[in-house]
Amino acid sequence: MKLCDFDYSLPRELIAQRPIEPRDSSRLLVLDRSDGSIRHRSFRDMPGYLNPGDTLVFNNSRVIAARLKGTIGESGKHAEILLLRQVDGRTWETLVRPGRKLLPGAQVVLSNGQGLETTATVTVRHEDGTRTIEFSNPAALEKLGEMPLPPYIKARLDDRERYQTVYAEIKGSAAAPTAGLHFTPELLEKIKAKGANLAFITLHIGLDTFQPVRAEDPTHHRIHSEFGSINPETARLFNQTKKAGKRIIAVGTTSLRLIEAASVSGQVKPFDGQVRLFILPGYQFKLVDALITNFHLPKSTLLMMISAFAGREFMLNCYKQAIDEGYRFYSFGDAMLIL
Repeated sequence: MKLCDFDYSLPRELIAQRPIEPRDSSRLLVLDRSDGSIRHRSFRDMPGYLNPGDTLVFNNSRVIAARLKGTIGESGKHAEILLLRQVDGRTWETLVRPGRKLLPGAQVVLSNGQGLETTATVTVRHEDGTRTIEFSNPAALEKLGEMPLPPYIKARLDDRERYQTVYAEIKGSAAAPTAGLHFTPELLEKIKAKGANLAFITLHIGLDTFQPVRAEDPTHHRIHSEFGSINPETARLFNQTKKAGKRIIAVGTTSLRLIEAASVSGQVKPFDGQVRLFILPGYQFKLVDALITNFHLPKSTLLMMISAFAGREFMLNCYKQAIDEGYRFYSFGDAMLIL
């Protein structure tokens, strides 16, 4: 297995720059692993692929205003901080730019120019390039921060809520669980009317969304931990679903990763802690039967994960068909349903 095994070419014009309206009008590529078939549908057709008793699993993590812009000390030079994980009330694990200037002891002043201000002090530089930063006024971060859109999105996002799922609740992510962006309240009601269950778990998306795989052998890539939580009631629902012979359908790779991390001997256990599971081809899935996901970047850990779920050659062929058909890619793009 090599990094180049997960590469493909994407025309730049297929990278979606804005969310589609309404949310559920995106296209849906339906892949059936049992017979290798590929169908082109609308996301609104999703309820037709569900059976009574199936359980859809949603990540209810909410994106925080994680991108902060300021100036370095008295130099006046610009700096950027991306919040990844809160360590305590004043301290965060972060990504920074420019890294060569932000060594331990360096300070960045963050201000809105109207009296709201905090000073960010770098306390630790870690081997992976992240920084631990302490903020003098942590209460100011939410108002000073901006929505951390991925770097491939160049268009301005006027409505912050369009980079949140309609069920986002628990603050903590540095990026949206984008497979969930296609759901509307009306579509969720139709799914419930079909007799399917809606289950909500939490995985705060952090560093690996922004960290490219550089190792030629993907097994040498170091994946970082992200906080996840499954409460006892939801864990029981998962186990009842499997016992009844029904399907667990993960909405997004984050939901899939957390469910699999919490699986022990064919059962989901209540979970509250760090998730470090790195899923590569060859992984044997324990609980998840189907997956709803967006299209992922070349050579990414997420493309590797769905290749493990559906087979690398099948996935790359599906991506080729999606490109040929003009599907919209990445965070604001179209979706896939892998059965």
